[in-house]
Amino acid sequence: QVQLVESGGGSVQAGESLRLSCAASGNIFSFDTMGWYRQAPGKQRETVASITRGGGTNYADSVKGRFTVSRDNAKNTLYLQMSSLKPEDTAVYYCNGNIAAPLTGWRQYWGQGTQVTVSS
Repeated sequence: QVQLVESGGGSVQAGESLRLSCAASGNIFSFDTMGWYRQAPGKQRETVASITRGGGTNYADSVKGRFTVSRDNAKNTLYLQMSSLKPEDTAVYYCNGNIAAPLTGWRQYWGQGTQVTVSS
């Protein structure tokens, strides 16, 4: 069974940095595009950043220049380096991946989420 587990969230002051990690485990054939999403209280879940297997990246306008998404395919791990954090970045951050596994083939998986709180 495939699982995605996020870590690295926490509470910081505005202007500080955090690095989120998302480790994939289980019987995995391959990964395709993976990404980070976030959901703030009372708001819909939104895309933060994504990265293809080949390393192509895409960012929400609100985080461009501040956040960097990366992946280590050998370690089955996705990262999100967040710098110059703002209070409006406060949300639960979720990892998502398009992953191929025995029996299930290709499907989307979600992590359980990690809280990021930025105070002014």
